[in-house]
Amino acid sequence: MRETATQVARTLRAAGFEALFAGGCVRDRLLGRPVNDYDVATSATPDEVQAHFAKTVAVGAAFGVVLVVEDGVEVEVATFREDLGYADGRHPEAVRFTDAKEDARRRDFTVNGMFEDPETGEILDFVDGRADLARRCIRAIGDPRARFREDRLRMLRAVRFATVLDFTIDPDTRAAVDAEAEHIRDVSAERIRDELTKLLVSGRGGRGLGLLLDTGLLARVLPEAVAMHRCEHYTPFHPEGDVMTHTRMLLDDLREADPALAWAALLHDIAKPVTVHWTDRGRRSFARHAAVGAEMSVEILERLRFPRKFIEQVESLVAQHMTFPTVSDMRTARQRRFLLQEDFTRHLELHRMDCEACHRDLRIHQWAREERARLDAEPPPIQPFLSGGDLIAMGFRPGPLFREMLEALKDAQLTGDVADRAQADAFIRARYGAALAKENEA
Repeated sequence: MRETATQVARTLRAAGFEALFAGGCVRDRLLGRPVNDYDVATSATPDEVQAHFAKTVAVGAAFGVVLVVEDGVEVEVATFREDLGYADGRHPEAVRFTDAKEDARRRDFTVNGMFEDPETGEILDFVDGRADLARRCIRAIGDPRARFREDRLRMLRAVRFATVLDFTIDPDTRAAVDAEAEHIRDVSAERIRDELTKLLVSGRGGRGLGLLLDTGLLARVLPEAVAMHRCEHYTPFHPEGDVMTHTRMLLDDLREADPALAWAALLHDIAKPVTVHWTDRGRRSFARHAAVGAEMSVEILERLRFPRKFIEQVESLVAQHMTFPTVSDMRTARQRRFLLQEDFTRHLELHRMDCEACHRDLRIHQWAREERARLDAEPPPIQPFLSGGDLIAMGFRPGPLFREMLEALKDAQLTGDVADRAQADAFIRARYGAALAKENEA
């Protein structure tokens, strides 16, 4: 990818234009982090960029941005510019094409405002970005409140960069976030969703959640989560502290950048503050917090415009996270269904994280992992002796009852109560014959 981006810059330079690597790729190279993409900043206008490459896409030509496609690799090429006023808290009303120095001054944070010569590696730094890298500090370029008024999402980005890079936030920049936090509500749900996800999957999501809480941003983007702060457990099973502390520990223990697992970790105990009560024995309890939490998770994720499949994944993880303590006592059919569910690897990992963040007893986790491995080594799961077509042939009308009938038959096969097709037929008629008679009368 760097080679392709360098070739794009060479082509522009050969035509007489200035062309430099810009932004995050420069920052990450200086930090020794993996570079996922390379952006090129240039003195060439969008029309001039398009004239020098065979395949381009004008993704934001009005703002000077063109995608150049070379050898199947996309390189974003942006003309040096100055932004002239922001009306909507996101897009500049107009831009003026300018030089590298002015372009650096309109960017968000100093660590993102540096340029690099693609061929020599020389760094052009007009905003003291290298000094802030050395200080491990996120600092807005210029007046931080002005930067945040231009694009409100930059407040979340400040927290996200501080989280991902394990940096601090400069005091003046932090004060501006505190002062402007109310206006994060001006940002679209989709943009907030994407920033939060990047923060949560970083492996330092617990630290990021703490920063969101402390800056007041959490109260604006995920108000339900604020209540976890100082919601105490008062139980020997949770020596780590309140629900927020427990949740932050899970997020910091995330081993893979898995968005569904990260959001489930954040939301698995979201309902504890609203279900808490004292039992007759003087103990604090959170009855049905998994079921209520699943409902709350759906509401939160729908508000953030997540896709339906993603919402269903997280809902299932939250709803079932308290199932593990009872799984070894389940009847065989139900136990097998739980252990063999499609997303079981995520369920198992959420359980591990949950245990590690409190009592640290992994015996149930170990048993479930081994039992799943044992089941995986067995022949493929059995299929019901009867199909939907067979039920229709028996006189049943297609409908919601079909699924219940086939699941009941599958359970009977698992427990050995049904051993062949004839017994399956008898089982269905015995259990659901009354429903069939009722349908026929209707």
